[in-house]
Amino acid sequence: MAIDTQTTTDGPRTAAPEHHRLSGRARLVLFVLCAAQFMVALDFSVLNVALPVLGEDLGLGRSALQWAITAFALPSGGFLLLFGRIADLYGRKKLFLTGLALFGAASLLATLAWDPASFLTGRALQGLGAAVIVPTGMSLLTTTFPEGPLRDRALGISGTLLSLGFTVGMVLGGVMTDTLGWRSTMGLLTVAAVIVLVMAPGLLPESRTTERPRLDVPGAVTVTGGLLALIYALSTAARRGFGDLDVRGTLVLGLVLLVAFVVVESRSPAPLVSLPMLKRRTVAWGNVGGLVTFSMMSTVVFVLTLYLQETLELSSFRTGLVFGVQGLASVVAGSYAPKVIGRFGARRTLVGSLLGQGVLGAALLGVGPQSGALLATVAVSLASMCHLGAIISYGLVVTSGVPDEQQGLATGLVTTTQQVGITIGIPMLGVLATTQASLFDGVRTVLAVDAVIVLAAAVLVGLGLGGRRKA
Repeated sequence: MAIDTQTTTDGPRTAAPEHHRLSGRARLVLFVLCAAQFMVALDFSVLNVALPVLGEDLGLGRSALQWAITAFALPSGGFLLLFGRIADLYGRKKLFLTGLALFGAASLLATLAWDPASFLTGRALQGLGAAVIVPTGMSLLTTTFPEGPLRDRALGISGTLLSLGFTVGMVLGGVMTDTLGWRSTMGLLTVAAVIVLVMAPGLLPESRTTERPRLDVPGAVTVTGGLLALIYALSTAARRGFGDLDVRGTLVLGLVLLVAFVVVESRSPAPLVSLPMLKRRTVAWGNVGGLVTFSMMSTVVFVLTLYLQETLELSSFRTGLVFGVQGLASVVAGSYAPKVIGRFGARRTLVGSLLGQGVLGAALLGVGPQSGALLATVAVSLASMCHLGAIISYGLVVTSGVPDEQQGLATGLVTTTQQVGITIGIPMLGVLATTQASLFDGVRTVLAVDAVIVLAAAVLVGLGLGGRRKA
């Protein structure tokens, strides 16, 4: 599939038009990889609206319901780097198929769960399967489609479906729970995993590094432990607050382990993460942009859901329509983003997308306690288009110029940023929404903080990626 295309993240790219088209087989490969990513994104949100019904059915108390989400988020975010590196060493296709099988079996367990323990075990195993699927799927994509217009297009479709999966999950979860029951949401994931698992073996190429260095066990232990502790602390803070002793202790433990990870990597002969790679401006600042766009957009969707249903008292169906429009906007953005990147370059697109997302987030401050559904629909849809541009461009910024043998590492960083961003945004700012005098005041506070963070990140990323010197 090699093409004669020159790619840069600094400015426009040009290539012969005939090289922009995907072959029939390439389309099938892309379908399989994107379907897997969509399935994982769907799992992040499809269960949210079903939690009250699920809790009543399984006897899961209100205070324990958050574990239905946290049990998935902990392993899915904590093990990404480790599995991304294992895939580099022992084969990405092989590990991808293993992750699909685990995800499908875990989804079946969650579907058939007979008590809280069996359900939460299924959710945790789903998260572990996702931690395998996401980095291996992304590295298979970036090694299958070479740098240039083809990879731009492939990442554009993948990014669109990733963003769309989160939105569709919220709408679909409500419809399926009302009509078929909460178990149907987990059953859907089981069927999706089986379909992808059947198609993948005959389509995907095997890829791995030619070298076989030892796995960095101390690095794997410290980074996985640090991410697990950090995600646990931030997820638990949404329920208990940051003043809780357990939250503080786990947060400190996570930070200490991540600092230890940096020290370990600086001395390891075969590090899990190459510190020189992290020193590349494209890798460091690209991931900052990705972390901000994911964490802040997921937060906006969360607080707008509260605003539309509890402040404006819209029905679940009408709220779903708002996010349905947002999903359609994401699809449109996904089709145009590669063309924008081809004209302006990935770096400029990333900065511009963050600026647009921040400005439109600030526009949401215009919603009122009695009206604002139309403004919310328009602003969040346009913000999602900018968010989609940021998703695609930051993935290109981080992975462009990285050798094939390190693509698993680079995409592991990209996908870790995605998963951690989705996981930490709501816990960090959700506390602000629930501790104000009224929910509406809390929503406005979160929207204001969100806009400031995104706009500040746009400026910092722009400065960090500025200049024409190769990072």
